[in-house]
Amino acid sequence: MAADNLLGEFLKARRGRVAPGDAALPTGGRRRVAGLRREELARLAGISEPYLVRLEQGVDRHPSPQVLRSLARALELDADASAHLLALAVPAAVPPSRTDVSPDVQRLLDAWADRPAYVRDRRFDVLAANKRARALAPMYEPGRNLAEAVFLDPASRRLFPDWAEVAAQTAAALRAEADLTDPRTARLVAGLEADEEFRRLWARHETRPARDELKRFAHPVVGQLALRRQALTVGGAEDQVIIVYQAKDGSPSEAALTRLL
Repeated sequence: MAADNLLGEFLKARRGRVAPGDAALPTGGRRRVAGLRREELARLAGISEPYLVRLEQGVDRHPSPQVLRSLARALELDADASAHLLALAVPAAVPPSRTDVSPDVQRLLDAWADRPAYVRDRRFDVLAANKRARALAPMYEPGRNLAEAVFLDPASRRLFPDWAEVAAQTAAALRAEADLTDPRTARLVAGLEADEEFRRLWARHETRPARDELKRFAHPVVGQLALRRQALTVGGAEDQVIIVYQAKDGSPSEAALTRLL
């Protein structure tokens, strides 16, 4: 991970993912690069090729909002990727991460006794969890890192019937949420790159923050569960996220949750 040129790496990676045909460009002839050539992206974005070269090489790191919008449009970025591009070019001050969870938040987790709930930070380190979350999976034990569990722990891979989808979501959310200039995050990513699938997904530069969505589990004791995930930001500690899993009322998953403890 080139933490000193995140904007340039993002532009090069996403340029390589735009099919010329999708950008209404000629597709015939021999092409030495995947996706768009620099001159093609520059033309589509309405900027000069030398300027695009400076952006990709990290010589110029402060393009205007107008240039960023043009690049986002030319690269066919969705709302999440466009926001990520803006954040790379105009990084906000990142407050120091808190590794402690307030007693009030811990009481809230414990009050949700009938559903798994835990707190993680932007690096996906688990900071706190209630009993049902720890019973759902060892990866939710405080001190574990969720990304390491997903990619490097065989037991966690078996936990998710849709592991490929979970892996893609995890890589995209880590890129969207983590401070990639943080040395601890850089070490985390370096360790994750021991996994071939992580390397492939990370190179795609997908960005998608964690959202409310359905996740399926294959628990070794209670069997299959389909749980709706809710992601909540902790007020006063915006680098911390509360994740809560809920089952549909009256469903087999709800019954399975009651057997976790």
